[in-house]
Amino acid sequence: MKHLLDIKALSASDIHALFEQARQFKNTPIKQSQKLHQGRSAMALFFENSTRTLTSFQLACQRLGIDITALNIEHSSTKKGETLRDTLLTLNAMQTDLFIVRHSQNNIQQSMAEWLNHQTSIINAGDGTNQHPTQGLLDLYTIWQHKKAFENLKVAIIGDLKHSRVANSLMDGLTTLNVGEIKLYAPEALIPESRKTWLADDMKSCIQDADVVVMLRIQKERFTAEDPISIENWHQHYGLNQERLQWAKEDAIVMHPGPINRGIEIADEVADGLQSVILEQVKNGVLMRQALIHQLLS
Repeated sequence: MKHLLDIKALSASDIHALFEQARQFKNTPIKQSQKLHQGRSAMALFFENSTRTLTSFQLACQRLGIDITALNIEHSSTKKGETLRDTLLTLNAMQTDLFIVRHSQNNIQQSMAEWLNHQTSIINAGDGTNQHPTQGLLDLYTIWQHKKAFENLKVAIIGDLKHSRVANSLMDGLTTLNVGEIKLYAPEALIPESRKTWLADDMKSCIQDADVVVMLRIQKERFTAEDPISIENWHQHYGLNQERLQWAKEDAIVMHPGPINRGIEIADEVADGLQSVILEQVKNGVLMRQALIHQLLS
């Protein structure tokens, strides 16, 4: 595997191999893993803001002994009119082994791989509303840690599905792993046409007997005039509180990719509650990205 551009490129066995590699890194001293890729270099090109993804990629590289540079886009030559292609080829000429790219344009990483003649590895760290494969992998890994098998699970996903590349990657990964059932709930305007067969009639039927409840952030920055959605009453209709969580199974886990809009998508009592694995997702993000980078560069 040279790149990870789309989670659909991974088979079930590929995903389970990454789970196993992440599990091994969890039990490997950092001083030992830092010897694996000494002398390698990575570039993080983030054209959109990030806290969790960028930082976890930086830590993952450092724990593998990789020198990583995060390009400050605001001070790069793209602000002087240089094309993205020229910027990429310039940075590649500096003997870069791996590019980690987040961009607002769908499928731009595929174009970048072609510009580089597929000679340098690229990881998609989020492209527009399309895919966020490493977030999908860490979410799947978190579910696997708690539930082990996917075939009999019910996964409820609630929130802004239209703009969520996170949800796309998670649903694609769950499908690859033959999950038992996926149920979605959101305003109809925020449900992609291709996903409407999974739409629940109401929030209760979505959450009822769920093993996993995934809450999504409202991506206000991506709303257009075609998205006549008011968030003033969002929590009343689509937010998760402790009372609604009781519809799920007693051992259900609650997930959120972050950043959280507390009191809108999810109540404090749930985000900080015993069933929440939100901080585990963050921790697993470093491990899963470490596992992926190790596989790409090995």
